Amino acid sequence: MKNPITIEALTVLDAIDRRQSFAKAAEELNKATSALSYVVQKLEEQLNITLFERQGRRSVLTHAGKVILVDGRQILQATNQLADKAKQVATGWETKINIAIESVIDKALFFNVLSKFLLVHPSIEIDIRESVLNGGWDALEHDEVNLAVGVPSPVPLQKGFRAVPLQSIDMIPVIASTHPKAHLAKNTTAFKAELKNIRRIVTHDTAKINVTRTVGLIESQQTLYVQNIEQKISAQLAGIGIGYLPRYRVEQYLKTGELIEINLGDRNIADCFLAWKIGNKGKGLKALTMFLSQSGL
Repeated sequence: MKNPITIEALTVLDAIDRRQSFAKAAEELNKATSALSYVVQKLEEQLNITLFERQGRRSVLTHAGKVILVDGRQILQATNQLADKAKQVATGWETKINIAIESVIDKALFFNVLSKFLLVHPSIEIDIRESVLNGGWDALEHDEVNLAVGVPSPVPLQKGFRAVPLQSIDMIPVIASTHPKAHLAKNTTAFKAELKNIRRIVTHDTAKINVTRTVGLIESQQTLYVQNIEQKISAQLAGIGIGYLPRYRVEQYLKTGELIEINLGDRNIADCFLAWKIGNKGKGLKALTMFLSQSGL
């Protein structure tokens, strides 16, 4: 049996309810008042209910009419969104962009750029996941994401990736001032001699298929694995162990003395990239990569 509740009927009910008048609703919909009356009458007959009642000069929904319109408006919204998505796809604009953002990236700056992009392209849905080390490349290669933000060097060869350099990140080895070995932090020789006895804090590489990796203090024989940079900072502040952290993330703790920079006699600069597949021609992705590549991220 054909459902009598059509998009046209819901549109008519919505307009009459908002305008409180058949005549004003007809004007809004650019239809004759008699045409709206016919739609309502036909629906009432098919459902065997009354949808509107007169209150003075106003046409007011009955309880049954309100029930239909509450869910009906959700249907109207969904059909409008569907139409918008179809238009986007037909014109080359994606409905959704999946993003992997590297754990060490400045999230505040990233979301500031993203907010500007969404002001211009509000209908594009964004889905963000966090990645660590090879995890972003892995997700990009296997089409789990469309864009990887802050993925580390080296850029995998012969994978069909386009990679644009972002700002490099100064990664520094730090130790909590409360750690038993903190007094050795500025003595390079003495600290290196103790490395194997000091627990290192490592963020899990989120790669599922490609080879995972770690960077930094490989001499340590004790390891605590964490999920992201926030957990790593907390663990190191608690004095559990040592590890490399982005300077911009721990500057405040260096100033307060809660963390101490370890003098290991070298620098660790992390090269980061904005990457996507060359074959992805989506206009939304192109616009977003332009926003991000020009942001100073």
